[in-house]
Amino acid sequence: MEGEFVYIASPVAGMLDALHVKRGEEVKAGQPLFELESSQERAAVDEAGRRVEQARANLKDSTKGKRPTEIDSLEAQLRQARSAVAFSEKEFERQKKMMQSPGVTSEQELDRARLAHAQDMQRVAQFEAELKTAKLGLRVDQVAAAQANVLATEAALARAQWELSQKTQAAPTAALVFDRLYRQGEWVSANKPVVVLLPAQNIKVRAFVPQAMLTAIQPGSRVQVLVDGIKSPLSGTVSFISPQAEYTPPVIYSKDSRAKMVFMIEAVFTPDEAVKLHPGQPVDVLIGF
Repeated sequence: MEGEFVYIASPVAGMLDALHVKRGEEVKAGQPLFELESSQERAAVDEAGRRVEQARANLKDSTKGKRPTEIDSLEAQLRQARSAVAFSEKEFERQKKMMQSPGVTSEQELDRARLAHAQDMQRVAQFEAELKTAKLGLRVDQVAAAQANVLATEAALARAQWELSQKTQAAPTAALVFDRLYRQGEWVSANKPVVVLLPAQNIKVRAFVPQAMLTAIQPGSRVQVLVDGIKSPLSGTVSFISPQAEYTPPVIYSKDSRAKMVFMIEAVFTPDEAVKLHPGQPVDVLIGF
């Protein structure tokens, strides 16, 4: 009998904090097997989560304009600028009328009024533009950078959560706990197995049959297995036939040497029958019964 063992390990190193199973115990799929110390990974998840919140807040802020008080200040400055425009416009018109009467005003005063009016108009245009910009968010490139930062922090959070989840390992399938390779409190390196499982479906028998019998055997053929201590033979199914002989005559083929050639086959059992078998147990295999 042979067994294909499943070695359960964590891809993250750490001290073995808890071992939930014992040797020889039957476990179900999803049942916790062991836990590694995870305070550092929990802190990393907390830090990554706060960075995500910060990045999302920055992204939300980048799509907004300035604060209401800042906008109120700009609107007040715009009103003052428009009042100044109205005043300078009247002064400019007054100077133009006075120019019609000789000696009342000078060309210099008219130019000064014209320049003041133009400057006030430009100041109004400036405050209007600033107010419009204040109501907008950041530039498109800055918003895109904020969005990319959110995605990066979310990816970092997902990685931190994955590393935390790997500190706890569960049984991938129902199985027998064949061995425990570490004790609680020991340091476990990354990818080092802690628990060895033997699922019932991974128990099989290996037998060697003469080449003359190969024509009577194919995958799916039924075999019977005689086990010491079990009165009734167990029924198995051939799952594999080796394409290579286990023994090849050294020089030429002959009838005598051909009889010595054997091929390995493997047979599997139902889970109910597999639990009665143990790796390393010698058995007899009946073929063509």
